[in-house]
Amino acid sequence: MGNPRIVGIAGSFNRPSKTVALVRYVAGLVSDRYGFESAIYDMLDVGPSLGTALWRKQLDDKAQHVLQEIVDADILVVGAPTYKGSYPGLFKHLIDLIDPHELKSKPILITATGGGDRHALMVEHQLRPLFGFFMAHTLPTAVYASDRDFVDYTISSDQLGKRIDEAVGEVGAFFPTTAATRAAAE
Repeated sequence: MGNPRIVGIAGSFNRPSKTVALVRYVAGLVSDRYGFESAIYDMLDVGPSLGTALWRKQLDDKAQHVLQEIVDADILVVGAPTYKGSYPGLFKHLIDLIDPHELKSKPILITATGGGDRHALMVEHQLRPLFGFFMAHTLPTAVYASDRDFVDYTISSDQLGKRIDEAVGEVGAFFPTTAATRAAAE
């Protein structure tokens, strides 16, 4: 059996994107620390068929692939830009096309970005309840980053880095064999 697989999904349509940068950074740390394989997707990777699909079977092959990657992942890093106090509608529509049992017990590290601190609770009031419905295991530490935490789409805040490290450390509880093997190798 191969290494566990982490999939990052960013609810952003922008490139470059702070949300994608955050998801990529967090997923990269998890991959490095635990030896996971990884893949990162954004809403442009999902493509335009999402907006016209009422049902999962109506998605084109590109969108079907991303959705299957999300469902098949051993762990997810989910990131959403904050738009008017919540996540974007098409990001929610993508999640709506997942059957509730497909995310049951899946560990999810939730992240979000926003212009300032007033959106910081989006991770707790929007993303955590969303994945709670699916009975997924959202990690205790969620990560919110504001514009001031980035320089040229690169994380530049020590405080944010510490919070990310804390969240990444929590992944080990779900993959103790991988964490122990990795620690022994170091």
